[in-house]
Order: sequence, then structure tokens, then C-alpha cells
Amino acid sequence: MNFLSDILTYIRRIIKSPSNSSITDNLLIDYVNRFWISDVSAEMQLFDLKTKYQFQTVPGVDQYNMPMYNPQTEPGGQTIGMYPMYQGFLEPVYVNGVRVSFQTQKNSFFNIYPPVLQLMQVVATGNGGSSYTIQLPILSAPPVPLNPPVNCILRGHVDITGIISTGQNVDPPRVTDLNTNIPAANTFPAFYLTTIDANGNSVVVADSGQFYTTNANLGLLMIPGNNNTIGNTSLGTYGPLNNTVNYLSGVVNVTFPVNIPPGAQINAQAYYFQTGLPRAVCFYNNILYIRSPPDQQYLVELDAYLSPAAFFNDPISMPFGYMAEYIARGAARKILLDTGDIEQFQFYEPEFKRQQELVWKRSQRQFTSTRTETIYSQGMNYGQGGFNNFGGGGI
Repeated sequence: MNFLSDILTYIRRIIKSPSNSSITDNLLIDYVNRFWISDVSAEMQLFDLKTKYQFQTVPGVDQYNMPMYNPQTEPGGQTIGMYPMYQGFLEPVYVNGVRVSFQTQKNSFFNIYPPVLQLMQVVATGNGGSSYTIQLPILSAPPVPLNPPVNCILRGHVDITGIISTGQNVDPPRVTDLNTNIPAANTFPAFYLTTIDANGNSVVVADSGQFYTTNANLGLLMIPGNNNTIGNTSLGTYGPLNNTVNYLSGVVNVTFPVNIPPGAQINAQAYYFQTGLPRAVCFYNNILYIRSPPDQQYLVELDAYLSPAAFFNDPISMPFGYMAEYIARGAARKILLDTGDIEQFQFYEPEFKRQQELVWKRSQRQFTSTRTETIYSQGMNYGQGGFNNFGGGGI
């Protein structure tokens, strides 16, 4: 059975186009992929697409983007760009096998773990120039080699839309020069230097969520807002190592866009957390927030619904063979709408709905096969030391 070939055959029968002369196989595959990637995952959360996502934390890193598929090329040369691998995450969530709290509302999560931006008064004073090396007073040089646990300030972050704008599926961005293609709206600084210039104007420099290629602990600095460069040109004008913050040692090398008057105070703002064992996760804006920020690597496991990949490789798509007619009718439905063949669309719509119900029924059988937990069932043990919610033996 060639799954993709069967789907194309079904489509041609429905749209009354038996050959490539009027509509090519490559175009049909594009319709199949658009229906499979965009419509199926939005209309139905299938049991067959329910899976587990797991990753290892990085010491001192508290934000993790949802992973994305690499760009893919369809037959015929059309490109499908990066898009998220999962529709979303859900409970249960485990850290090193221990179940932890999971939130999707930032207000509830940050009520417990408030993101207080701490102000460090006068980390340096102006000397009439623009370039400074600053040691943040709350950190010191980490041991070599670096072994956990680590103490650090939190890092700026670039979300998945910002990653897509770079054109490379590298998360977080690793660069030798500030990538100014990342929109300001998709950059979330966590470290700031503030001062006043000779004309009384506020001068602010922040981290960019981008990291130096050869050192993952060096964050590149920028001016926050629409103009996200240092000065009026790229950071490369000064050299990237002249505009970095070391999140572990607290050493900051900065070249401000203007000269700082002698005696002017230079202040720093940062999120400082005691790293440790994570006990809560929040999912928001396709970002997983971890609290406490991890002091070493921990295995995080979450339930997730997979966003299906494109149908390029027959062996990959074979497990979904029972959906062949549904996918074919869904893709044909798009074609009939695009070509304005409303009569044929309306004629085939009831059968499309029927196939959709058959596919959904398969998932419903799985979802309803587990008994709903009650206080009398063998549910989750809440630390009572026994085999059920009451502790001790069975009842």
C-alpha cells in the first residue's frame, strides 16, 4: 500500500481530474499537506497524535521554546517553512520523574514566583567615554570547570516567531554579530544597564536573547525597542565582545551609544533567582517557563499533541492509513472551494463529515477506555505512603 499514492488517486476521483494535464501531483501534494498540517490539528485532537515531549534543562536557563520542524521541500520545489512540532502541552508534567505543578495562566504562575526585576544601585560611574567593563556585585567568577549547582542572573529570550525570522532553526540564536532581523516584539530582555547622558536623556541597554557563538553564557547587548542595535549601526561596529553580559560571572562589557558624563551613575537591573530543583512549569506564548530555574540538567516530560509533519515520506505516514479517505476528501474539499465548484463541494460535503466522524470515533474509543478517577478508585497517591488515596493497603 502506497499511502500517498492512494490519497492522490482518491482526490482525482473526487475532483474529476484523472491526470497531471489539468492539475499536477505536486499541486495535489501541496493541498494534502496544507489540510494535514493546518486543518486536521485544528479541527480534531486525535489520540494518535497524542505523544510525549521531553527535554533536558540547561543550568541557569528558565525559558524554553516549543521545538519546530526544519523547513521542508515538497515535490515540485515548494517550501514549507518552520512551524511548531506540537499543538500544545498538557498535564501531567514530570521533572526527573516527579510530578510538578503545570500552569497556562501567567498571573497564577507569577503570583507564586514573582518576576521581580532587582535594581543594583551604581555598578559603575561615567568617565566621559562610552566603553566600560563592569562587574556586577551579586555574582563572581564561577569555578573552572563549571559544575552544578550554578548561581546566575536570568537570560533574555527570543520566542519562536523571532527564531523563524532568523531563517535558521537554532534556538536560542547563536551569533557573532547581533541579528537585527529579529523583531523587537519577539525579544524579551532580562538584563538592563541604565544611565543619563550629558543632555539629560535616558540611556538604556538590554540583553537581546542572542548568544555568542563560542560561549553560550555570553549574551549580546542591544538598545531595547524598535531600534534594537547599539548606536545607529550593528553591534559589529564595536565588535560583539565589546557588548556582552556574562550571565554566570556577572562581567559586562558595554559600549554605550553615547559618551557618559564623568560621575554619572550607571545602574543595572536583573532577575536574580536561587537556582535549584524545578517544581513548577508554565506554558505561555509557546514558551515553557521553569521555576525554580534549574541548577543543573533535569529531564522534563510533558504530554503533548503532535502537529503532523508533511507527507513526503511514505513510511512516516503509514500509521495513519485509516485516515486516507478523510485526508483525500479534506484536500479535495480545499480544491473545490478554490476553483469555485460549489455544486461539487456541497455534493461531497456530507461524506467528508462522515469520514471526519469515523476518524474522530477511533480517538473517542481510546479517550473513554479509562475509568474516571474517584476517591474510591486507585488514583494518584498524594504522598500518603500507601497504594491509594487513603494510604495503606486496599479497601
